[in-house]
Amino acid sequence: MGRICRFVRQPAVDLVAIPRTISTHGTMTTPLQSLLATGTKLWLDSIDPDLVRTNRAIGATGATSNPIIVTDLLASGRFDDQIEQLATEGLDVADIAWEMTDRLVRQAQEVFLPVWQQTNGNDGYVSFEVDPLLEDPELDLPHRERVEQYVRLGQIWAAGHRNRMIKVPATPAGLDALEDLVAAGVTVNTTLIFSTRQYRLAREAVWRGAQRRETLDAFKSVYSIFVSRLDVYTEKTVADLSPAAQGMVGILNAKRIWVENREFWAARSTPLDQEIVFASTGTKKPEDSPWKYVEAFAGSDIQTNPPATNDAVARSDRTFSRQVDQFPPDDVMDEIDRLVDMERLEATLMAEGIAKFADPQKALLELVGQKRLAVSPR
Repeated sequence: MGRICRFVRQPAVDLVAIPRTISTHGTMTTPLQSLLATGTKLWLDSIDPDLVRTNRAIGATGATSNPIIVTDLLASGRFDDQIEQLATEGLDVADIAWEMTDRLVRQAQEVFLPVWQQTNGNDGYVSFEVDPLLEDPELDLPHRERVEQYVRLGQIWAAGHRNRMIKVPATPAGLDALEDLVAAGVTVNTTLIFSTRQYRLAREAVWRGAQRRETLDAFKSVYSIFVSRLDVYTEKTVADLSPAAQGMVGILNAKRIWVENREFWAARSTPLDQEIVFASTGTKKPEDSPWKYVEAFAGSDIQTNPPATNDAVARSDRTFSRQVDQFPPDDVMDEIDRLVDMERLEATLMAEGIAKFADPQKALLELVGQKRLAVSPR
């Protein structure tokens, strides 16, 4: 079983203590307000009910979930009464885990539903991850079965939800499931994308599915590009990168995909925006500023920021400006293109990503099993 992730409650943002600067219009502006003013949509990388409300108050318009987040919440003990009730009703471990995940996502959806309504479905979503165990190397399900399960489960968990996105990983099976999911009317968030190759496969599959719909009026898709993991990878494996290039690979890769995504959808008539989600925006190196990636992508599309990153931004004295279309110098881009093998990078990070994808679900099931055993009749 994977390691159980222990819950650490993030401090709620003190709205009174948030630094404010004077805008050009003479009004008081917080750092997060300046970020939102650039055109960035801020989504919270958590479905903690308290953090959802707090971050909604400071401008967040959506949220995302995953098994690590759910495990941390359930490990806190805050939901033990609900788990006990489900156990007494006879639900098994897996059913309890999914019921609690569904409840937490539903609660977040209620908070962000007004945003979805005000934007006619262009924002205000909460992402729900399809069973990560479909990619578990230990189970080793046949490819066709994985695809079928993604399509089936995606439709089940999407049914009846206006502002829920179904997260599907950019694995071979996940990619092959996208067309049928989108054709069935499911709103998808393709996640675990590290490369342009993965993004293109996801985008083309989503577009094929969209064209099978009777109308594109409610068609919405996003593509979660992971950022900081690329820089962790190059720190370990591409030591020849200069100081100017080291730590810029994730930013350059995501910005290039962002440009391509805008160009692709600009040539197609879709009422809603098909957007990039800049994911994994928390910095991993202590010497990096907490807002390194937040600042780099300011100006467009969506950022899913960890609560600690939002807190650091909120408490800073930063005034953000549009940077998403500002690229590194040509010599830095040339160096990265010359020294970083993107095929190897994708293969390595996908192998790591699949393990990180499945193990947290095992940890969640282990935790629920422990809690269920504790309340089961002897």
